[in-house]
Amino acid sequence: MAERIMMLAIPGFFVLIAIELLLARLIGRKVYRMNDAISSIALGTLSQIVGVFAKVLTIGIYAWVVDRIAVFALPADSIWVWVSGLLLYDFCYYWLHRCGHEVGVLWAAHAVHHQSERFNLSTALRQTSSGVLLGWVFYLPMAVLGYPVEVFAVVAVIDLLYQYWIHTELVPRLGWFDRVFASPSNHRVHHAVNEVYLDKNYGGILILWDRLFDSFIEEDPAEPPVYGVRGALHSWNPIWANLAVYRGLLQTSRQMRRWPDKLKVWLKPPGWAPIENWAEVSKAGFDLNRPEYDPAVSAAVKTYAFIHFVLVLAMGVHFLGAFRQMETLPALAYAGGIVVGLVTIAALLDTRGWGRWAESLRLLGIAAWTLIVGEWPAAGVIGIWLQTGLVVFVLLSLLWLWRSPSPHDADTKAVTKPAI
Repeated sequence: MAERIMMLAIPGFFVLIAIELLLARLIGRKVYRMNDAISSIALGTLSQIVGVFAKVLTIGIYAWVVDRIAVFALPADSIWVWVSGLLLYDFCYYWLHRCGHEVGVLWAAHAVHHQSERFNLSTALRQTSSGVLLGWVFYLPMAVLGYPVEVFAVVAVIDLLYQYWIHTELVPRLGWFDRVFASPSNHRVHHAVNEVYLDKNYGGILILWDRLFDSFIEEDPAEPPVYGVRGALHSWNPIWANLAVYRGLLQTSRQMRRWPDKLKVWLKPPGWAPIENWAEVSKAGFDLNRPEYDPAVSAAVKTYAFIHFVLVLAMGVHFLGAFRQMETLPALAYAGGIVVGLVTIAALLDTRGWGRWAESLRLLGIAAWTLIVGEWPAAGVIGIWLQTGLVVFVLLSLLWLWRSPSPHDADTKAVTKPAI
């Protein structure tokens, strides 16, 4: 049921993005950049694909605890079980979210969601792929109390879907609503890197948890939020986005001389080191007016990247709807092909020297699969006319790709963040 709800929601995500984009243009606000939006949606796609294979860890462990350790046998057909389950899930989410900012190894997973330097509905789709490794721990209290697996899975989707609409700059403060619920105003604060806003407003549905546990602050009109992370990623690569902070923790850990300190790097707040006032010193020099990461890419490459990203995204949606009909190895191969597409398109937008070669190999791989295998995963045999069409499309794409202007890898365009 949870998967069905998510699949039904996916078209709505993109309809609302289109509406937000249109409204922003009507009022003269530029809240989207194509490369940033593609990066966010690619990370959401990768997260969903990983989630397909990680359910044995997330749902599997939860189900094992419910079956063997649960204190109560709560009925799945009771409305109070669903309502209390949603409230309890939101409470557990608050602590996972808060620890995701206060514990180094959890921040390494959660940082992905904050890396975008824009704040819009596509940012909501920017989800981690490694959060499944430890995030499940925070929801075990629900399993111990006996909330059924189906209740847990559905309220998890409800909590996640609610948070989609609060990722926007176009909705103003909402009065009493902001004092009770997570809202766009409250969540703008959460994504901001301004000193006054750091590590605040963790609530998923209810902001009451933040008020109760002293992590709430109101958005100040005199202090417009500046978005991103303080250690900017400078890449659109979805794999690197998921690994960058882990790599930083590993490097810092290796530099520590004492074994306890090597461990503390992973468990202490981000930026910790056994040097007095290390974190405060590192924050002091942060520039809120730093330029956004925006490599200079020709219009031809941008158009190519957009078209092929839409196609790869369509493959991702198809995979999410069809994976249950597939054997493990074909499913892994299909998922791998989608991930490769996300990476090569990111490389083009990053102006990496290897990007065109990698994208060319991906296209040739699609053509070879079409001609040799003659069928699409979970979609059946590809007819001769469709085979021909795909091969022609690949050849035209290769021609377009290699005839497009190619900027030097180091060329970037600095864009100053708008004041509002």
